[in-house]
Amino acid sequence: MAENHLSPDDLILPIFVIEGTGRREPIDSLPGVERRSIDLLPDLAREARALGIPALAVFPAIDADRKSADGAMATDPDGLACRAARALKDAAPELGIIADVALDPYTSHGHDGLLVDGDVDNDSTIEVLKKQALVLARAGVDVVAPSDMMDGRVGAIRDALDQEGLQQIAIMAYAAKYASAFYGPFRDAVKSKGALKGDKRTYQMDSANTDEAIREVALDLAEGADMLMVKPGTPYLDVLHRVKTTFNAPTFVYQVSGEYAALKAAADRGWLDWEATLLETLMGFKRAGADGILTYAALDVARLLNR
Repeated sequence: MAENHLSPDDLILPIFVIEGTGRREPIDSLPGVERRSIDLLPDLAREARALGIPALAVFPAIDADRKSADGAMATDPDGLACRAARALKDAAPELGIIADVALDPYTSHGHDGLLVDGDVDNDSTIEVLKKQALVLARAGVDVVAPSDMMDGRVGAIRDALDQEGLQQIAIMAYAAKYASAFYGPFRDAVKSKGALKGDKRTYQMDSANTDEAIREVALDLAEGADMLMVKPGTPYLDVLHRVKTTFNAPTFVYQVSGEYAALKAAADRGWLDWEATLLETLMGFKRAGADGILTYAALDVARLLNR
């Protein structure tokens, strides 16, 4: 009699990629999550696919000495994210590959865009994001996911892809991305936390606003977004539900690093039942309208659901 159902098909696994060979780095603030070198990704891809997970989301962890103020490595066709995408596609061609389009992993100041006189400059950033989306698409990525929250970037990326004959590449727009306190462990994972100067409130959304989210989503859809993202998840279930019911477009939610870490830490201390609270939380996303869920617990959840 259940009205909603959760399956491995609903899950997307975010992964963190590092340079080197045979490297696995545990992330202290994300218990159970590791950074992995590219040679270790094929086994991960095959495991995810065998469990029924349809897609992975790739996030590069760039060493500090390779970051720059202009985030130049973001547009390198032989950069870490591009090489990871190629390795994943070779290992599991049927697995969907999603790649973040934003500059924060690559910039020495930790922001998602270029700084001009200390402020993030929207228009010059978009020119770089277009180039980043193109190199990722050519590397075999199926979905580019602009998470930077610059105005007009979805339309610019769509035009750039179409002009290069890459019409089949889908865009997952982080349309309702809030300036949240729950992102800390992720910034550790991609090695940007210590670099971040100031905060991102000038371009990410105010947690008090829902009407703004609806306007942002409408703009991204009008510019050619194929899918929508609401981020974070648990504190914004009302936004997720409103976005889905207003637009009825493919809508995804991200159980972000702080949400995952809080549940995992409590479970590791015996304060919560990990399996039960995890499944209940993800079912809440489904009930609110999510068509897909990005979660660091995707492998754990898929194993539970395959029992």
